[in-house]
Amino acid sequence: MTMLAINWGNALLITGVGFGLVFLVLVLLIYIVKLFGVIFTQKPKAAAAVAAPAATPVVDDEEEMAAIAYVLHTFYNQHDEESDILTIRHDDVVYSPWNQKSIIF
Repeated sequence: MTMLAINWGNALLITGVGFGLVFLVLVLLIYIVKLFGVIFTQKPKAAAAVAAPAATPVVDDEEEMAAIAYVLHTFYNQHDEESDILTIRHDDVVYSPWNQKSIIF
């Protein structure tokens, strides 16, 4: 007879308010994230569109062109030199609290 002791009207009301509140907060968070996206996007500057394009230097000498190409190649293709040897060092520790059986209760 405990079914009769539960006030189902209040239980359903609290459940509905809880679910409604959760979905309301989720929708509010969606709008907040969209607002941050609108605020923090970079807008193109009108003055940059009016500015003249940058002039490229004219290089007539083939040696200078080769030197520039070599510098650009070495700058963009830098890699760290690492050895292919994997080193795992195991230190044998005589004392370790994980191995003590006396402190286990």
